[in-house]
Amino acid sequence: MTLEGGFTRDGLVHDQAGAEVALPDPLSEEPVRPPAGPSWNHGGLGEPTGVVQAMVATAERIYGGVENAPEVAAWLLDEEFAFGEPYETTGEFLGDLSNAVAHQGTCTDATVEAVPFLAELVCDDSIAVGSRLMLLDDVLRLAVSGPSAAVSLADRTAALGDVWQESAAEYLTRRAISKELPRLLSRWGDESDTVRFALAALVAVCDGHDQRLPARLAELPAPEGTGRADVVALIAALLSGEREHLKSTLDRLCSWMPRIAEKAASPHVESRSLALSVLPDLVMEDVASSTTQAERDLS
Repeated sequence: MTLEGGFTRDGLVHDQAGAEVALPDPLSEEPVRPPAGPSWNHGGLGEPTGVVQAMVATAERIYGGVENAPEVAAWLLDEEFAFGEPYETTGEFLGDLSNAVAHQGTCTDATVEAVPFLAELVCDDSIAVGSRLMLLDDVLRLAVSGPSAAVSLADRTAALGDVWQESAAEYLTRRAISKELPRLLSRWGDESDTVRFALAALVAVCDGHDQRLPARLAELPAPEGTGRADVVALIAALLSGEREHLKSTLDRLCSWMPRIAEKAASPHVESRSLALSVLPDLVMEDVASSTTQAERDLS
C-alpha cells in the first residue's frame, strides 16, 4: 500500500518468475506409524475430592499445614477454595495445580520451591496411580522447559544473531528435580510399569547417572518394532550420552513422526535439545493411547 492509497504489486513474491512450485506427483503419503506397545494399566485418576484431601494431608505432613505449603499450591488447597465448590473432575484440579506451579509452562522461583512438594505427591500411594502419573508428567515437562524453549526459539534466535541461554529458573528447577531422583527411583521395584516408564524418562532428561537404569529399561514392556520401543531407545540414547546413538534414534522417530522431523530439519536445532523437548509428549502419548485402547477392548 502506497501513501497515495493505491496498491503496488512491485516485489510480490508470487508474481516473480519461478514463484509457482508444482506439487509433487504423487503426493507423499503419511508415514506409517509402528504398532503401539502392550496396554498399560494404571487404574484411573481417582475422585477429585480424594486427591485434594491427599494433597492437604501431604502439605500438613511435610510443611506442618497448608498455610506453609508453597504459595503456588497453598491457595488451591485452602479449605474454603478446595472444598467450597468441589471440582467436577480430578484432571481439572490437577490442571489448575500444574498451571499454578508453572503458568503456561514458564518456570519461576516459585516453581523451584514447589518441586519437593510435587515429588512428595508422586510418591504418595494414597493418590491414584493415574493422578500420580499426571503429576510425574508435570515434573517431566518442567525438567525440559529449557531445552523446549531452545528448540521452539532456535530459528528466531539464529535470525536475530542471538545466543540462546537457559534461564536461571529453568536451570534451578531441573536441579531441584535431580535432587529428588534418588527418592523417586528407590520406589522402582514397587511401581507399576507405567510409572517406571515415566521415571526412566525423568532420569534421562535430568542427566541422571543411575548405573542400574539402562538394564532396567529391559524390564519395560516395549517389544521390538513398536513405537514404544523407539521411545525407550531414545531414553537409552540420552542416558548413554553417545551423539551418534542419539542421532540414529531421532532419525528413526522422524521416519514416522512428521512433527519431530519438521523440528529436526532446522539447522539450528541441536539433537540433544530436540530429544529432550519431545520426550515428555512421546511418553505421555504412549500412555494415553495404549490406555484408551485397553478401555476400548474392555467395552
